[in-house]
Amino acid sequence: MFNPFPVQYIEPVFRPPSEGRSLIFQVTNGCSWNRCTYCSMYTAPQKKFRPRAEDEVLEEIRRCGETGAQARRVFLADGDAMVLSMRRLRTILQAIQMHLPSVSRVSAYCLPSNLKNKSVDDLRELEALGLKLIYVGAESGDDTILKYIDKGETFDSTASALIKAHEAGMKTSVMILNGIGGKKYSEQHALASARLVNETQPHYVATLVLTFYEGPEKIIQGFQGDFSELNTLELCEEIQTFIGSTELKHSIFRSDHASNHLILKGVLGKDKPKMLQQIDQAIEYFTQHPEFERDGIAY
Repeated sequence: MFNPFPVQYIEPVFRPPSEGRSLIFQVTNGCSWNRCTYCSMYTAPQKKFRPRAEDEVLEEIRRCGETGAQARRVFLADGDAMVLSMRRLRTILQAIQMHLPSVSRVSAYCLPSNLKNKSVDDLRELEALGLKLIYVGAESGDDTILKYIDKGETFDSTASALIKAHEAGMKTSVMILNGIGGKKYSEQHALASARLVNETQPHYVATLVLTFYEGPEKIIQGFQGDFSELNTLELCEEIQTFIGSTELKHSIFRSDHASNHLILKGVLGKDKPKMLQQIDQAIEYFTQHPEFERDGIAY
């Protein structure tokens, strides 16, 4: 049957909240790592990792151009498009430039390890071809936690990737996962994550809250049973420690994902005092009204 929509997807497809109006091309299916204990995004059988056939992707880009699409932004899905070779990324970006000249920004998720074999000059070339922003799910800056959640990264590997991207002129968006260390490692998670963003100065910083869509068993096993989920008050205290320890200059900060219990928006550092005041108010509220929260759930 003929499908008039020019792009075909292998569902489900995920993208950052800020890419809600972007045209999405699925250049890979799934995630090349796909071992993180907290993540269930690509666990469905049809999401087994593979690069999409290059001819398919290029044909979809061409067909979008033929429809007269006036997209300003393009997001390259799935979990880590940057795993693709320079040749393939170059070809995709050149096709977007040719067939969709209205596009001013291309972005993608990126595992830090996928930049290890790409030089600064490689990334400069990709940036010149339109790849302006990469989203890096750092989750934490603490190596102990990263090991327990089987992230496949370290503080140094993440910092090196971010610095390399900045040297190439790319913008970066870093996500920290509130609650990922549980009660035992909450403070060191907050402090190490603040140190990571302080040393790398990403253009955007965001926090999500650890959420168990398929149950907590895998993450508890990763921590060898020594994991207790933070309640809402403790999540607020952790984000207080994190933001209080940041020394950022012009990073746009957001905690406005559906998982966040406390919505915060601003620029760090100029809005840091205001955000800390908002967090203080939330902590005071939940301290005085414990009936409105319990472990892991905000009502």
